[in-house]
Amino acid sequence: MARILNFIKTLQKNIIFSKRDIKKAFPDIYPARLTEWQKAGYLKKITNNFYISSDLVINEQVLFLISNKIYDPSYVSLETALSYYGLIPEQVFNVTCISTNRIKTFKTVLGNFTFKRVPLELYFGYKTIKCGQLNFKIADKEKTILDYFYQHRHLRTKTDFESVRLNREELQNTLDKQKLEQYLTKYRSKTFVRTINKLIKYIYHD
Repeated sequence: MARILNFIKTLQKNIIFSKRDIKKAFPDIYPARLTEWQKAGYLKKITNNFYISSDLVINEQVLFLISNKIYDPSYVSLETALSYYGLIPEQVFNVTCISTNRIKTFKTVLGNFTFKRVPLELYFGYKTIKCGQLNFKIADKEKTILDYFYQHRHLRTKTDFESVRLNREELQNTLDKQKLEQYLTKYRSKTFVRTINKLIKYIYHD
């Protein structure tokens, strides 16, 4: 019992810890022992490489941090960020993210973590938010909008925009139009640029 308590006390400050973290702190602990502690209810395996303590309190910020850790580099965006900023009415139960790695979904005991890919030149526009001892990366509002419509490039018309149910009043009051337009200059697709210009008109003038 003392061994597992010391193990958890040492590693739980990381919130989520990898096999490398474990090996560094406890070089004599082997996979069989981790399996034993999982069965005993002390640990939860999130992916093949990451674990959390079973008594970790799970909230939105913790889920965001976990998403950043299990697939690096990545930041929270898309539907999750739209919901986080109050830009869509729906509550999102899965965590959606952007990465430069290939598209991937992790189905875990905490829910699904989905990662969509962008090329390296479009991996920008995120910030680090500090919440107590937690730090997580999330797209700002402007990049969230661009990420979402970049991943849903079939959405091009006013009817399409309406189907997303964006909170236009919130966008009008809080979106930095100049920053959005500056970000847009980094996109090479003329079709996508036209779509976003239509979206800007929809948000502010239509």
